[in-house]
Amino acid sequence: MGKLIEIRNITVIYDTKPVLKNIDLDVWDGDFLGIIGPNGGGKTTLLKVILGLMKPVAGYISFFDCEKPVSSLKIGYLPQINPIDKRFPISVYEVVASGLAREKKRFHDFSAEQKSQIHNLIFQMGLEQFSTRAIGELSGGQLQRALLARAVISEPQVLILDEPNTYVDKNFESRFYELLGEINKETAVMLVSHDVGTLLPMVKNVACVNETLHYHYGSDISDEWLSKTYTCPIEIIGHGEFPHRVLKKH
Repeated sequence: MGKLIEIRNITVIYDTKPVLKNIDLDVWDGDFLGIIGPNGGGKTTLLKVILGLMKPVAGYISFFDCEKPVSSLKIGYLPQINPIDKRFPISVYEVVASGLAREKKRFHDFSAEQKSQIHNLIFQMGLEQFSTRAIGELSGGQLQRALLARAVISEPQVLILDEPNTYVDKNFESRFYELLGEINKETAVMLVSHDVGTLLPMVKNVACVNETLHYHYGSDISDEWLSKTYTCPIEIIGHGEFPHRVLKKH
């Protein structure tokens, strides 16, 4: 299992306040890394550094392919807030297909194989009946599924998801997490979530980000570790098939 991303001593400052401080993190091929932490702890900022959307004031980030240094990786990204304008006249099919734009020959249509790939992924996401529908007609959960399909269709080496369950509708929730498991067979996954308990059955390793970063090998973590790294007590509350942890009153 080779290393894909190496982060060393990353520090990010907003105005004069440190948001991330001396962050070290390795992401490995085949990993499913859960990133947890309190609101404002720096989780999304860490993702932006990895994506090159934000420059740290100190430290560095390196990428590797087959254990050799490279300038970048193919990364799929599903942001917490959808940046897409729902008024834009574009169909679900076109949104998903846009994830293959760089691989399409210029001034040519998609190949038969690429078209089949697009249709298959739309079916996997349960959006086949909405394929030709404009995105403005979709619910928030349906749009999030279309954007997830766009993020993975190019078969990225790393898939980054920022609070994806925020917009996933309840009818698709169990299938959504099954899909992430299937995607993880071919792609390293980094998933940010405040819903700790939902994360634990899926992930292989856990990083808690709260200005600094605490790494935990494996997902069998204790309440004591969570309380220490969150710096406030946490308890488990069960809700159906997806139990999760919430902060105690403090």
